[in-house]
Amino acid sequence: MSAVKIIAIVLIAAGTLGLAYGGFNYTKQTHTTTLGPIELSVKDRETVNIPVWAGVASVIVGSILLIGARKRENN
Repeated sequence: MSAVKIIAIVLIAAGTLGLAYGGFNYTKQTHTTTLGPIELSVKDRETVNIPVWAGVASVIVGSILLIGARKRENN
């Protein structure tokens, strides 16, 4: 399997997941303080939204790459 096919499959999968979920959340630890035996930490929950156009574009580009790779193999 060529590198172009692998990249195409990854783009299609990422675009599909982006369209299905619309984004993802992660927790980022921003501050940690120790006052004697007490430890304080602040964790922020961040949300990353994936635009619909980015998911659609990823699927389209991945499909074009996959079709192009197949045509080059057959020739």
